[in-house]
Order: sequence, then C-alpha cells, then structure tokens
Amino acid sequence: MKYGFIGCGNMGGAIARALSRSTRDIYLTDRSGRAAGLAAELGCAYTDSQTIARECDRIFLGVKPHMMAGVLEPLAPILARREPLLITMAAGLTMARIQELAGTSLPVIRIMPNTPTAVGKGVIPYCRNALVPEEVLSDWVRDMGPCGLLDPLEENLLDAASALSGSGPAYAYVLLEALADGAVACGLPRAKAMDYAAATLSGAAEMYLSTHTHPGALKDAVCSPGGSTIAGIRVLEQRGFRSAAMDCVTAAYEKNKELGKS
Repeated sequence: MKYGFIGCGNMGGAIARALSRSTRDIYLTDRSGRAAGLAAELGCAYTDSQTIARECDRIFLGVKPHMMAGVLEPLAPILARREPLLITMAAGLTMARIQELAGTSLPVIRIMPNTPTAVGKGVIPYCRNALVPEEVLSDWVRDMGPCGLLDPLEENLLDAASALSGSGPAYAYVLLEALADGAVACGLPRAKAMDYAAATLSGAAEMYLSTHTHPGALKDAVCSPGGSTIAGIRVLEQRGFRSAAMDCVTAAYEKNKELGKS
C-alpha cells in the first residue's frame, strides 16, 4: 500500500517517521517545502498533493482545520475516481465534514494522535466510517503499530480524547520543566534535574499502566506520615493543582469544539 501525507508538520511528520518503520512506500508534501528534508531522511518521496491523490491508497490529511477545504476541493475530481482511504487528524472536523469537503463519499478514518508517536509511544484514538472495510482497518492498524497505542473510540468522544492525549504532552512538558526547576532551585545540576524529572514521570506512568492501581493508592504509597512527600502534596493542593489540570483539559476540549464549527 502507498501512503501519502498532505501536510507534514509536527504531527504528520511524527506519524510519517513512525510509519516508515513498517513501510517505505510513503509520499510527502507540504506548502513550505520543509518536508523534503524529512523525505530525504526517511528515504521517502517528496511530491505534490495531486500526485498523492492519484497514486496513494491511504492519504493522511495533516493540515489545520481551516485549511482543509482549500486542500480537498481542488482534489475532489481525482478522489472521486479513485476513492482512496482518507485519514484525517484535523481537530473538530467530523468524518462527514471531510466527505463533504471532498465532494464525494469516501472511506475515512479519523485520528487524534500526539507527538510521542515519533518515538513509538503515541496515543492514537481513532474511528472509521461505514465505508472502511474491516480488513482495510486491520491492515492499517497493523501498519500503524510502530506509532504506539491505537484505540478505537466513538467519534463523539474524539474531541475529549484530543484535549487529553493530543494536547497532554504539552502539559506534561510544563510539569517536567517545573519539577526540574524546583530541583535546580535546591541545588541539583540542570541536566540531572531534567533527566530525573523525565524518568520519574515516565516511571510513574508505567507503574499505573502495569498495575492499573488507582493513582490515589499509588500516591499514598509514596507519602509517609509526617514525611517530605506529603508536605509537597499539601502545597499542590493549596495551589489548586488538581483544578488547574482539569481546567486545562476542559479548555482544550472547548477549543476543539469551536474549531469544528469554523
């Protein structure tokens, strides 16, 4: 199968990089030309959107929601003749809207990936429309295996998933940097503080994923009575850490809904 990427920014590039571990039959294009460097690095072809529409069996749409109409409408006659599988990652745009912009009924998979896909640790909720056969879906999921966790989800939940796992790496990086800054303030060298913070967050996440023990119980296991950890937790509670974390996810969710109306 030939894969094409129309638009290859941070997210599209992350998927292309991971997908290249299972296939090299990949075509890339973008407006800026920067994807030419990625194509050379991955051993893939750099071309134009018309060629991708004519040649590729599975086409990733890696453009912003407000740009989707401008990308799909000129390609509509080619897409109508071939009916390739379209994979959209545009926040807020439903599969029905993608078909509408393409001007024809096409098989569509909608995904909400995140940037750790580039290192095989992505979280990619997805849904499909009725025109995607089971065997095509299974084959696509297999090819996407190097990207990380792929999980089927109802389309009406994808905006919420995107607000968590799609935007979540940014929240995690802010927390990672803040924890490291605190350690630097206490005298730990910057490089060690960053590595310790990253490894600690990764290890804590793996503890949950390995055991599915409630995070409250995992937290309690670290907090000794009258100890230093519970003193730190008390500060987080005083400063509204939980509320701020919840609010950042709900703010991203509301923005996703707004993007779908544009």
